[in-house]
Amino acid sequence: MAAAEEASRPFAGLSDVSISEDIPVEGDISVPVGPSTRRDEEFSTLDEPVKETILRDLRAVGNKFIHVLYPKRSTALLRDWDLWGPLLLCVTLALLLQGGAADSDDQGGPQFAEVFVIIWFGSIIITLNSKLLGGTISFFQSLCVLGYCILPLTVAMAVCRIVLVGGSGTVSFAVRLVVVTASFGWSTFASTAFLTDSQPAERKALVVYPVFLFYFVIGWMILTFSPSQ
Repeated sequence: MAAAEEASRPFAGLSDVSISEDIPVEGDISVPVGPSTRRDEEFSTLDEPVKETILRDLRAVGNKFIHVLYPKRSTALLRDWDLWGPLLLCVTLALLLQGGAADSDDQGGPQFAEVFVIIWFGSIIITLNSKLLGGTISFFQSLCVLGYCILPLTVAMAVCRIVLVGGSGTVSFAVRLVVVTASFGWSTFASTAFLTDSQPAERKALVVYPVFLFYFVIGWMILTFSPSQ
């Protein structure tokens, strides 16, 4: 008992401590209990049906495709990034490159892997180059922009497959060269239009150069594609 009384003695005076009403207490611990605002309901997706969520994501992907087809200075692809569109384009392009004469006997597995390695690792290299030059773009934003801007080259690949159905002569090569060159220029211009604002003004040329090589390699794969006999 003596030990307990001795231990509680330092705190015996705490019961007499009171806070003066003249001293303001900072902070607000009140919890709002009113109804949620319209803005909160607009951004709440907890009760949203799965169908509406999928349709909303599809609309967002479609809007980004429109941005690529009509390139202009916009940060929409940077601010609201996603990887659904790049993944879809990457898979589509890889599937279209299947069945080439340069493929091995295992149904073109290395060619399919090549597309993924070039797109994803190429995007990583471009992002690192941008970071080292003082850019403000993040890794996933770079993947989003570079991936969506493959759309013209994917369309060019589909057109080339259709042209190759009629043969692989000189006329066919000339048509494919024009289509691939135009899509390559479109992809490069669209990507630089989106990325230019995130780079220092005096180093934009150093950032555009690896982007140029990135789409050039993909364009070369499309142009040199020939169906197996």
